[in-house]
Amino acid sequence: MSSLPRRAKVKVQTVVSKDEFSSFSELSSASEDDKEDSAWEPQKKVPRSRKLPVSKESKPKRVPRVKKNTLQMSDGLAGVAVKEELNSSVAIADADLEDRKNKLDTMQTLKTAETKRKNSAQSPSARRTKKLKVDEETSKASSLESGSNSTETPSTSAMWEGECKKEENEDDFPCSQSPLKKVKTEVCPQGQPVRFPANADNIKEEVEMNWDIVQVLSERASIELWVCANIIRLFNDDNTIPFIIRYRKELINNLDADSLREVRQTLEELRAVAKKAHSTIQKIKKEGKMSECLLKALLNCKTFEELEHVSAPYKTGSKGTKAQRAKQLGLEGAARTLLENPGELNLLSYIRPNVKGLSTLQDIETGVQHILADMVAKDKDTLDFIRKLCQNRYICIQSSLAKVSSKKVNEKDVDKFQLYQNFSCNIRNIQHHQILAINRGENLKILTVKVNISDGVKNEFCRWCIQNRWRPRGFARPELMKILYNSLDDSFKRLIYPLLCREFRAKLTSDAEKESVMMFGRNLRQLLLTSPVPGRTLMGVDPGYKHGCKLAIISPTSQILHTDVVYLHCGQGFREAEKIKRLLLNFNCSTVVIGNGTACRETEAYFADLIMKNYFAPLDVVYCIVSEAGASIYSVSPEANKEMPGLDPNLRSAVSIARRVQDPLAELVKIEPKHIGVGMYQHDVSQTLLKATLDSVVEECVSFVGVDINICSEVLLRHIAGLNANRAKSIIEWREKNGPFINREQLKKVKGLGPKSFQQCAGFIRVNQDYIRTFCSQQTESAGEIQGVAVTSSAGVEVTTEKQGKKRSRTAVSVVLKPNPLDQTCIHPESYDIAMRFLSFIGGTLCEIGKPEMQQKINSFLEKEGIEKIAERLQTTVHTLQVIIDGLSQPESFDFRTDFDKPDFKRSIVCLEDLQVGTVLTGKVENATLFGIFVDIGVGRSGLIPIRNVTEAKLSKTKKRRSLGLGPGERVEVRVLNIDIPRSRITLDLIRVL
Repeated sequence: MSSLPRRAKVKVQTVVSKDEFSSFSELSSASEDDKEDSAWEPQKKVPRSRKLPVSKESKPKRVPRVKKNTLQMSDGLAGVAVKEELNSSVAIADADLEDRKNKLDTMQTLKTAETKRKNSAQSPSARRTKKLKVDEETSKASSLESGSNSTETPSTSAMWEGECKKEENEDDFPCSQSPLKKVKTEVCPQGQPVRFPANADNIKEEVEMNWDIVQVLSERASIELWVCANIIRLFNDDNTIPFIIRYRKELINNLDADSLREVRQTLEELRAVAKKAHSTIQKIKKEGKMSECLLKALLNCKTFEELEHVSAPYKTGSKGTKAQRAKQLGLEGAARTLLENPGELNLLSYIRPNVKGLSTLQDIETGVQHILADMVAKDKDTLDFIRKLCQNRYICIQSSLAKVSSKKVNEKDVDKFQLYQNFSCNIRNIQHHQILAINRGENLKILTVKVNISDGVKNEFCRWCIQNRWRPRGFARPELMKILYNSLDDSFKRLIYPLLCREFRAKLTSDAEKESVMMFGRNLRQLLLTSPVPGRTLMGVDPGYKHGCKLAIISPTSQILHTDVVYLHCGQGFREAEKIKRLLLNFNCSTVVIGNGTACRETEAYFADLIMKNYFAPLDVVYCIVSEAGASIYSVSPEANKEMPGLDPNLRSAVSIARRVQDPLAELVKIEPKHIGVGMYQHDVSQTLLKATLDSVVEECVSFVGVDINICSEVLLRHIAGLNANRAKSIIEWREKNGPFINREQLKKVKGLGPKSFQQCAGFIRVNQDYIRTFCSQQTESAGEIQGVAVTSSAGVEVTTEKQGKKRSRTAVSVVLKPNPLDQTCIHPESYDIAMRFLSFIGGTLCEIGKPEMQQKINSFLEKEGIEKIAERLQTTVHTLQVIIDGLSQPESFDFRTDFDKPDFKRSIVCLEDLQVGTVLTGKVENATLFGIFVDIGVGRSGLIPIRNVTEAKLSKTKKRRSLGLGPGERVEVRVLNIDIPRSRITLDLIRVL
């Protein structure tokens, strides 16, 4: 149920399917497509793109067209009231435009001459391409409607790139600096699924290997070559996953965030293997043991297992292995003679009575046996044979109760592993959660685990060795054959079998950890995107027995109105009811949020009883249960101390519990993700992998929801794509010093926020227009007086024509601030020009953003033209146009979390004893694991829907979903299948998703 969408619609060339436990997977032969790919050679263009002057000569290349389009936009808006205050930020003065066009024409002529001069050094094909580009740039007559040649017309991304090159010269904010991407845009628009050669000339890795990283990544991730090449370039250029998913969708063929994270993880693994291979090469070279054959073998390694195997013979231990000690005694020659010319071997000649290890014939035989066993265990052909043999045989993993566990371990812990105290399963069929459970039991010294390889495998292996790989080249006496048999037996038992066990378990554990982390990530996304409950005054209750229940009442804007402690479970419940009623009435609070920790059940019963008796009249009070996982950790953290100074940590927990309902995302980002409690064996998996994945999920969620730059907290801001703790702090300090941000362009003034950071974060930061209108009405009036000396940019900031220097950019420029309604949308600043041209097409204005009339105009225009045709006219991609349409259509305070489930508010409860088999109930998913779904059905104990009962037919297809499977927060209808009261276990069947 937890399977991810398998990424790309078009598969890579057919890859021969291999068993998952094969360590040495060979690359499949290249298909015809790949041969066609390699036929296209851009090597000559790559160095040219680096040599091109980035600054002055790239300016006229695309700017004239942008301005021409902007002019057409202004003409198209002639009949609309564009002189409204909000729209004035995008108007362009005709005189200024003429001036700039004259300058640009002059520069264009210079550029044409320069290009012709450089063309003499180019190849004919490159010269033809460049000539087409220059002719197209100098031709001013073509209209938007005639721009149907998609190969020569830049897309959104291409246009954005041209602007970036201009900005880079002015110490502004370029959005891309990769010359490799420039090659792509010169040949065809970015975003079209064009195949590019995946060779070392296109994507240079820091560490070169004998395999191509694009090819291997494509096979491992089952993604097309061109997509892999684009992904590597995007990550090399420091793009974040949220930015890529929203604004570069066409380059990754619509991959989702989870798939992209998996690809990045695989890419990092491949790079780590390459790095380790080269460090191993340097080490072996230093020891003087490097050979051409060994170097080739090391550079061919694609996995850590392969690398470990190839480099194993050259490792030096402190004491040395048995084989190394035998070699030091001079027995290696005897071992080789036994295999190559056994007739001439005389072991008696090696006896040295006074030397330990050579004093008897038995010692010499043992030494030769150890050397032969080591040679067998480190031979690639031998290991390949035994691995292939294991693929076709029954290999099982077994766990049993450890003999010493009863003395040292708590009895309760032993009971938790009851299922695994006599467990056996084929390694091909074992589930991920079973592997993680067995590993935990082994770490706690409760279980003993072993991999069982049948004797048949060993016998067949020994027979193959004697008859094929290790057969002596001449007649060997029986006593020498006995040494060889013993060597094979010793090699299998002492070296090969443990190696296979380690490989199998490492592979099983690695796969289980990855799946566990991905499951945790999906659950975390579900939880973070729980629909907020705005506009309510809430009472948060952190339940407790002896120390009482902590209360906190918070306002609809999350301000703390009152905190208190009541003792509901110490015989004072009736007296405390009056205090609670008074508080609810005083603050007009009708919603109670109860944490699900200690005493939750009793506290829920207490409130449910009062509500049923209508005790809080005239208020209609409802309550809900919310997870308090991580609240206690957060309450004593430095962030909580800074946010709520002087407040008791126990009361901070109550505040956090209430805010988790009001705005789950804003509150949960304050807690380290692994403490939120929606994972599976999260403390047993790689913490580095877990942290990277969960932080990425948090960044994705916060970015896609977006933050209002003028009211958001520093903690929330640091999770926006492209920002970190230092940049978030700088933004907050700038806001406190200079007042609210008027538009997104002001972010460029924040210290430490560079071009790449601005590009990554700008689309996810919102500037609320109502807030700005009330704050800066005076500034907007004064801005009109200086309009005569300023050129208005499409981003809504007027800057003087004075040249910006690197060090003077913050002081030498007179900036007159104007709000831009596009800053409240998900449209990226790089697409503002396209958005304005689209508005001119449909006859809309910026004032209409998010209003029904805008939606009506867009719909009618789309019906008439079609989105593909409009995108072609606007010289952009369908994905970019869709983002623009969404941004213009969505209401000002749009929050896509409202499409998902809200908390389940209740007035009464059911007891576990009241349940019967067959009872149909509604509940809320608390956690999803690989073996089942835990559902809160309101009886104080979660029920489990086994994963086999969650079928695709039962999942709603019409409802918007955050993931393929069920996740925390979703409401479901279930039927009780089984009740185990002594163990407090309830088994459920899923009927449907509500």
